[in-house]
Amino acid sequence: MRSILLIAGLTLAQAQAGSSQAAPFTCWIRGPADKLAERASPLDSIAVQIGGGTMKLCYSRPSARGRKIMGGVVPFNEPWRLGANEATSIRVPFAGEIAGVRVEPGTYTLYAIPAASKWQIVVNRGVQRWGVPIDNEVRAKDVGAGTVTTESLGAPVETLTLKFSPAAGNATELVLEWEKTRVRIPIRRAS
Repeated sequence: MRSILLIAGLTLAQAQAGSSQAAPFTCWIRGPADKLAERASPLDSIAVQIGGGTMKLCYSRPSARGRKIMGGVVPFNEPWRLGANEATSIRVPFAGEIAGVRVEPGTYTLYAIPAASKWQIVVNRGVQRWGVPIDNEVRAKDVGAGTVTTESLGAPVETLTLKFSPAAGNATELVLEWEKTRVRIPIRRAS
């Protein structure tokens, strides 16, 4: 377990806008790896094979713990980091689109501007950074934003969960679930 945590501390941006055959992607963390276990919101990562390449996302997983999430912990109409701790990051090994935003191969961060029924999903070039604040300096590195709709869940999800839907050809969805909200973010590889 300790060696896995140390590997997670390696650099995040080994493959900034370059070859789709880039070096393996690891989750960037701020601070010593031996302190990760003390965090209230644990680090997690997910990956999916799409169009011959592996896309990987790193994020931290906060829990509701009795708090109001949507419109509370996750404020409406303000930037939110899609998790906790470090900025949520994604390595895309190919040219494509995230929420309709054109991206080249490389590493990006994602954040959202949630509202009750629609969210803006923002793709940003600023990597290896803490998730807040999302201020003018951070926003100056925005690549673009797309809009997705929310869905209501029947049962609440206690801990923020991000997962990739099974890839279909050159496309997948990044699915976010927390409290009673689900958001599907389309991702596709360019033809």
